[in-house]
Amino acid sequence: MIRATSFNGKTVAVFGLGGSGIASARSLLAGGATVAAWDDGEAGRSAAAREGVPLVDLAEADWSQFSALVLAPGVPLTHPEPHWTVRKAQDSGVEIIGDIEIFARERAAQAPDAPFIGITGTNGKSTTTALIAHILRHAGRDVQLGGNIGRAVLTLEDPAPERCHVIELSSFQIDLTPTLKPTVGVMLNVTPDHLDRHGTIENYAAVKERLVDGAEVAAVGLDDEFGLAMLQRRIQKAPAIAFSAEKSIAPGYSLLDDTIICSNREALAVKLASLGGIATLRGKHNAQNALAAVAAVRECLNWIGQSSDLDWQGALASFPGLPHRMEEIGRIGNVLFVNDSKATNADSTEKALLSFPRDVFWIAGGKPKAGGISALEKYFGGVAKVYLIGESSEDFAQTLEGKVTFERSGTLDAAVAAAARDAKASTGAEPVVLLSPACASYDQFRNFEVRGDAFRKLVEAVPGVAMRGAK
Repeated sequence: MIRATSFNGKTVAVFGLGGSGIASARSLLAGGATVAAWDDGEAGRSAAAREGVPLVDLAEADWSQFSALVLAPGVPLTHPEPHWTVRKAQDSGVEIIGDIEIFARERAAQAPDAPFIGITGTNGKSTTTALIAHILRHAGRDVQLGGNIGRAVLTLEDPAPERCHVIELSSFQIDLTPTLKPTVGVMLNVTPDHLDRHGTIENYAAVKERLVDGAEVAAVGLDDEFGLAMLQRRIQKAPAIAFSAEKSIAPGYSLLDDTIICSNREALAVKLASLGGIATLRGKHNAQNALAAVAAVRECLNWIGQSSDLDWQGALASFPGLPHRMEEIGRIGNVLFVNDSKATNADSTEKALLSFPRDVFWIAGGKPKAGGISALEKYFGGVAKVYLIGESSEDFAQTLEGKVTFERSGTLDAAVAAAARDAKASTGAEPVVLLSPACASYDQFRNFEVRGDAFRKLVEAVPGVAMRGAK
């Protein structure tokens, strides 16, 4: 646990008692702070009480006593309207921060030169974060992985010169971290998402850009207009490096066929590794993730004065991938089953349809997001059939009508059974049963992980299936 010593002797309000909120409260207590924690839900309060976290009804509290409000990232800060605790804090002149800010302050106090790589973007954050950690561990480094992936940041070990923290950062977390200053800040891409929390895509992109602005070295993806604009602003004032899966750039990181190359300003290129045949890094989107990861590690090691001559090929080839992100989970003969439950918007599903351009038996639907799947129409030619689930079914059916065969399966179990049946009857070279919902899960499942786990269990029950990794 990282102890929040920067709040020693102070009284701090904590609101939102999920995993990161409870971790924040425990960190503050261990650092010598007095904590007043609360949650709107009884479940959160009960969980905190079991962890020994002091509960105080913040609606009735004297806010003049608080030095800060530590807000869970899921609690609205600005849109659609500030949470009531935010208004109370603002009215009392109390700063509002998150758990990543506590980490940033402790790093600044304890080990300001400790390597810290922060990763953000709309899509690919988790894969890129996990791949960066994997590359560093493959090289024998001490790595702490967390933030918006895996463990809450304050449950990790303390920053230290020989230890690298690799932290995934959502826009919600960045919004609550005013002193964010990683060694390397990675900005992958910006596409419309979380607009209910930021109001406009411009506001959303501006929050993401805070990571670029605060980093010692910024690594910025150029494959969308927002990233290009961020890089142009950044290079006028501080070190930055670009990466692109779509164009050759110098200086920067790009692809030559399937090979990652790093070019200097004279366009002299160093070949680092090939992505060819690496199933866990299939598709252009994963090429961008790999470019970002290699750039982040090389730039970080160069910045701290250590050798960046690593076994890049071995590191990338041994990457196991992440659950629920284009995860190849099983086969029946030539039929491949892919769990892409993490695809909660059309942009994410686009990556899957690009990666599997034909003979796709696509399971789609759930709680819809703005725009639906109309943007995916250009990929319908590679889809053999669609199996619709969840509350988006009728909207999606209207988009698909007359363009691709579909059925209203309703539930995931019915969809898997029908898709497996049809894929096995297909004459395609490698039919793919693809769960890539292009929707949130909340209509039928608690989160995308639960949805993906349910898909895995249903596939495992299909007669004759050989699950990946099964003995």
